[in-house]
Amino acid sequence: MPPEKAALPLTDLQAGRRVFIDANIFIYHFTGLSQECSSFLERCERGDLWGVTAVHVLLEVLHRLMMIEAVTKGLVAPGNVAKKLRNRPDVIKQLTNYQTQTEMILEMGIEVMDLTTDSLKISHPYRHRYGLLVNDSLIAGAMETEGISDIATADPDFTRVEGLHVYSPLDLPKK
Repeated sequence: MPPEKAALPLTDLQAGRRVFIDANIFIYHFTGLSQECSSFLERCERGDLWGVTAVHVLLEVLHRLMMIEAVTKGLVAPGNVAKKLRNRPDVIKQLTNYQTQTEMILEMGIEVMDLTTDSLKISHPYRHRYGLLVNDSLIAGAMETEGISDIATADPDFTRVEGLHVYSPLDLPKK
């Protein structure tokens, strides 16, 4: 497996580039945890960058924002939030912000790629060669299909993938 390379600062993306956007960039924007992510998405909305994502990424954003909203509103305690919500459909009915926020992505001028059965076949070598999880391998496969080499993400796993230029926010809270 190729060695990981350092991610580049998200702010270094040059104008006019076509860049794939991972779910965590949207999450950090909507939760207010990264001004760099918000500024990056504003650049996409202005047309300074050509932002691209995929439908499965939007589904991940939708799910994660639902979990965050439930905890933030104090409707469930942190820890295994999905299981808690599954047992409390009354709480799910009270959640709306996650849907509104995810729909805002569609208004940002970001291209959304479909997921196809071919995506599954194309993604397998990325799991096998680079040890990526399924959603990440689907992203790498989609990027290959579309000829995209730049990715905006806070996920260091993508730095293992040869041929990708990984751009990450530097203003995230330290874990």
